[in-house]
Amino acid sequence: MRWLHIYLSMFGLAVVLLFSLTGLTLNHPDWFPVLGERTTEAEGKLRPGWLHSAGTSGRPESREGPDPSAQIAKLEIVEYLRATHAIHGALAEFRVDDQECVVSFKGPAYAADTFIDITSGDYHISQTYHGMVALLNDLHKGRDSGPVWSAVIDISAVLMTFISLTGLVLLFYLKLRRVSGVVVAVAGAVVIVTLYRLWVP
Repeated sequence: MRWLHIYLSMFGLAVVLLFSLTGLTLNHPDWFPVLGERTTEAEGKLRPGWLHSAGTSGRPESREGPDPSAQIAKLEIVEYLRATHAIHGALAEFRVDDQECVVSFKGPAYAADTFIDITSGDYHISQTYHGMVALLNDLHKGRDSGPVWSAVIDISAVLMTFISLTGLVLLFYLKLRRVSGVVVAVAGAVVIVTLYRLWVP
């Protein structure tokens, strides 16, 4: 148990510090200045064939008329925008109407929105970086961070549970500290429950 407690604590030190620090940044955003937040704008022009490829999808037309999204080379547009403008977020939305395409990418503390004129192929793209504090907060919440980071959050929760349990088991091997340690642990739990019952709306 001592071996497990020591090395699990050391292995999980980085994530324990991360989630502890971001607990403060989330609870008190006014304490931490917004650093590194910026927005960049860019314009460009897409290949006309990517916006007017009617008939290539093989889909039948609906009774209301042709589906405008079926005429758009979505994969080519997304990959072009990524390569040209160094977009690194995940694709969140690709909306098409009769006059415009809206392509949105999301990532932790990051957003990129592209507005494409279907007739001309001209587009305008806006990329927003919300800074380091926002990045840490989004990682804490798992917002727009993908399935791998979601698994990291789950593993971190399990890891911290094992660290707590192994510490509790170690306490029972310390005869001189066993009773006082349990009393302090119970007192801490009672304080938390009391604070919740009395002051949480």
